[in-house]
Amino acid sequence: MNSSLSLTWGVLTAAVLAGCATIEQAPTLGSADAPVATQWHAPRAHGGELVDLAQWWGQFDDPLMLRLIQDGQDASATLSQAIARIADAQAARVSGLAALLPSLDGAIESSRGRSEVAAPVGSMASVGLQASWELDIFGANRAGAGAAQAQLEASLAEWHDARVSVAAEIATTYVEFRACEAQAVQAELDAQSRNETARLTDLMAASGFQSPAEADLARASAAQGRVSLAEQHAQCEYLIKSLVALTARNEVALRRDLDAASARMPQPAEFVVATLPAQVLAQRPDIFAAARDVVTASAESVQAQALRWPRVTLSGEVGRTRVSEQGSVSTSGTVWSVGPVAVTVPLFDAGTRRANAEAAQVRYDVAKVVYADRLRNAIREVETALVSLQSTAARSDNARDAAEGFERSFQAFEARYRSGNASLFELEDARRSRVNAQISFIELQREHVTSWITLYRAVGGGWSSAALDDITGL
Repeated sequence: MNSSLSLTWGVLTAAVLAGCATIEQAPTLGSADAPVATQWHAPRAHGGELVDLAQWWGQFDDPLMLRLIQDGQDASATLSQAIARIADAQAARVSGLAALLPSLDGAIESSRGRSEVAAPVGSMASVGLQASWELDIFGANRAGAGAAQAQLEASLAEWHDARVSVAAEIATTYVEFRACEAQAVQAELDAQSRNETARLTDLMAASGFQSPAEADLARASAAQGRVSLAEQHAQCEYLIKSLVALTARNEVALRRDLDAASARMPQPAEFVVATLPAQVLAQRPDIFAAARDVVTASAESVQAQALRWPRVTLSGEVGRTRVSEQGSVSTSGTVWSVGPVAVTVPLFDAGTRRANAEAAQVRYDVAKVVYADRLRNAIREVETALVSLQSTAARSDNARDAAEGFERSFQAFEARYRSGNASLFELEDARRSRVNAQISFIELQREHVTSWITLYRAVGGGWSSAALDDITGL
């Protein structure tokens, strides 16, 4: 009796000690565990409006881009893998919750034979239920269920983050292609101008009005223009191949759709960024997932500690049994039992459980460091995008004026050259200035649109943690 009391007392004492370990909640933005700046240090975009970021891609003035994004998301291996991780997390969650409940099995038995040499042949049949329940005094199963729940929430958030990443990659590639087309148009015009200059120079050289050296220079310039045009076309071809791979579209059909709106840069709906950084970070699925990773690691640490303590299991069964023997009256009735109550005490495992608990604690500490690092990177991404937007907007008017001014200058030099009042060297210098200004302006337009795409991704892509309630039923 004394030994039984001692064992019971030991189990209760261990339960009290284990009860001190609790699962940490997700870090709160702005707390000591999740420090966030109280203000932006980059200028926020002006002129934006409050728009529905969840439908932001559809607010571009380019329906083709939206269709390409939808096709790419349907075909994305990254999204398929994210969906598979959600399925695994859901299965783990069901398993974790099931561990908190009794298990119930049905059993049907039937036998016929002679139990003794002189005994008559008899039959026995029974049907019953067998139940088993781990009492989870030390919270190992509760911690496992908590870890599974947090992992499910993280996987759902990561799925949305993957959707936004795929959409942003396709949109950026599409914008780059449109910019490439626009540059190809300028390269085509430049090559035609160079060819015409070479033709006129050859005629003037043949008439003695220009030197052979100038004719050679004009032909070299025309050849260089054709080289630049070929390089530009090749770059556009590379981008088409990228779009085919990203969207899984038939290349012939894709080219036909792209040609319908050639060299047109899509324009996004400009939006406002929340005043407080914490408001923006709360809308980022990757930050939410990282916070749930902290909860998961904490739960796994608690579970690993709890597995070092005894396990208490209660079992029982109930059933209906019928026994009959030849020449005898059959008997039947209900049989049941409760117990045994089994206490499994870990005595020696060569330090395995202790090592697992220590490793789980280290993973928890690492998860907190990773979370803080993601917060810093998230702030950097948003502020970098804001700086890029401000920079491209500030340069836009000057770049447009430069392109228009160099265009007028080139036309003036071209007219003077044809009348013999300007040298070929002056004309080529004006041409280079015009081409560089046009390319810079197109690049600036591309950079401005991609900066909006980058900012959209940096602020979470229209995600909200409230969406998890609809999916998981929390």
